[in-house]
Amino acid sequence: MGPLSLRDLAAVFFRHQRLLGFSFATVLIAGTLYPLVFPSYKAEMEILVRRGRIDPVVTPTPSPSPAFEHDEITEEELNSEVELLRDGDILRQVVLATNLERATWFSKLLRQSAEQRTERAVRRLAQKLEVVPVRKSRLITVSYACAHPALSAAILKSLAAAYIARHAELRRPAGEQLFFEQQVDESRGALEQAQANLIAFTRRAGVVSAELQRDLVLHRLSETEAQEGELESARAEESTRAESLDQKLRELPERRVMQIKNADNPELEEKLKSKLLELQLRRTELLTKFQPSYRLVQELDEQIAQAKSAIASEDEKPLRDETTEANPEYEWAHSERLKTQVELNSLREKQAITLRQISEYRAIAERLEESSVVQHDLEQKLKTAEEKWLLYSNKREEARIGDALDHNGLLNVAISEPPRTPALPSWSLLAACCVAFFGACRFSTAAVFAADYLDPSFRTPREVFQILGSPVLASLPARTNSHGILEAL
Repeated sequence: MGPLSLRDLAAVFFRHQRLLGFSFATVLIAGTLYPLVFPSYKAEMEILVRRGRIDPVVTPTPSPSPAFEHDEITEEELNSEVELLRDGDILRQVVLATNLERATWFSKLLRQSAEQRTERAVRRLAQKLEVVPVRKSRLITVSYACAHPALSAAILKSLAAAYIARHAELRRPAGEQLFFEQQVDESRGALEQAQANLIAFTRRAGVVSAELQRDLVLHRLSETEAQEGELESARAEESTRAESLDQKLRELPERRVMQIKNADNPELEEKLKSKLLELQLRRTELLTKFQPSYRLVQELDEQIAQAKSAIASEDEKPLRDETTEANPEYEWAHSERLKTQVELNSLREKQAITLRQISEYRAIAERLEESSVVQHDLEQKLKTAEEKWLLYSNKREEARIGDALDHNGLLNVAISEPPRTPALPSWSLLAACCVAFFGACRFSTAAVFAADYLDPSFRTPREVFQILGSPVLASLPARTNSHGILEAL
């Protein structure tokens, strides 16, 4: 089989001239009259997605200051806004607001309920609603076309209102300000209770700042212990000095000899010799009367012997005159010993007082340590309650500001071009004619080739040869009679 030529293609159109003309005229007339009989009015609006507002995150921690962010809208954010515009609940609100679910003769015939009519209206609205993000921009184009221009604009206006309301609802949870009002009241009560507990404890314990007082007492305790060590060292030093002075006092004489004079005692010797002479005279007198063995004579002998012995002893030991004076070294050592003893007693008293102070300071430090632990715990509770109250106060103010912004419509989306009632239909007569012309050309061409393909008769020798496999020796051209029927010559 050889390639088709232009003659073969033209032969197809010539064989089905009537079908070509009828189908072309029908499609052209229908396409031209359809916009006139059933006009379509398209209303459009544009939504601008922006970053004009940053809502704080609802967290149990203070909201940080918003850092610098790039003023760029990602594709995901645009797609999210597009899907939000197609949300079923929003479309349901639009249907109910514009009365698209009203009963028609078709719905009455099918006996549809109000819910069924609403669901069908939502589906039709979703199919006819066009939501397209504009490339390389922050705009979203929303359009809707129907036969009534006012209805198409009303639907888009209702859609814009429902979308803005849903956007505000999704951006911030409802009842946020009331919730933080309750939390502020509760945290204020907890703060007042914590303050009362701290004041009651400080009055009961008799402390102002237990930790500071404890540190001061510990500082004094450290100084007192250092002082006690110094006193102990000084006392040991004084004890050693006292022992040395005692040893020195034992070694030194209290007085010292200044001058020694040896001389006889003439008066004593004269008395002793006169006494001896007297005794000898009496013995001589008694011997004249008595025997030497007489008792009185013997007594006189003994007295004479004693007198002689005394005279001899006096001759052997002359009279000694010594001149003495106080020893200055002894007196110095004695005075120093007294001073040392006084200083030692004073050091002992001071050390005893210091030890009592150390015990008192330790007891006070232990009591203040316990009080500081309790006071620190109460201060931590007070600080926590205060931070909680400040947190919820700030959150309440943020919620109030957010509600005020929502009330005034300050959102991250804005209707940059509100919908207007279209005055002209979507398709003009010239555009409809052009589209109908091109559609008629395509449809009529397709109809001609389809009819030619479905025609079982042989039209050319080539077809006979392809089907029967026999060469065609001759062929007669066909002609059309007065009734338009092809006849062989």
